Amino acid sequence: MNLGLLKPPLGDRDHIKGLATAPLELVEYGDFECPHCGRAAVVVNQLTTELGDRLRFAYRHFPLAKMHPHARKAAMASEAAAAQGKFWEMHDLLFANAGKLELADLLSYAATLELDVQRFETELLIDTHAPRVQEDVASGVRSGVNGTPTFFINGVRHNGGYTIESLKEGLGI
Repeated sequence: MNLGLLKPPLGDRDHIKGLATAPLELVEYGDFECPHCGRAAVVVNQLTTELGDRLRFAYRHFPLAKMHPHARKAAMASEAAAAQGKFWEMHDLLFANAGKLELADLLSYAATLELDVQRFETELLIDTHAPRVQEDVASGVRSGVNGTPTFFINGVRHNGGYTIESLKEGLGI
């Protein structure tokens, strides 16, 4: 089994920014409570802005629950927001506030995004989106992910860092 390949490849279930026809593909396995992922999010935002239609970016969950006790619930919060059409907005809020991921904080972010807060809270409390998060974790394990952030470029694991220079080099630009 080749652990350097993205399994499964991107599909309809993924959260994707960019065009399906983009020649470059970047996938991140991340954790909303991970400080390294927070720094990587800034780099990825810079890359997506700079490369525009040439880059397709996807985010998959890989909460490191033993190290980051709020990461799993934060991942589910992003999925609860996704169920209301606001995944990327919640993604950005969670990374911007990685030190504030208690339930009250998550509910505040939901209100900020004008979500149905009661629905959002119910989905968090009964773990509605746990299977979706677990699917990402399982795909990460199959792909050889063992920490965050882990990036895949055009379906192959990027073993360099997550600086703008390293990711550009991996993307061949």
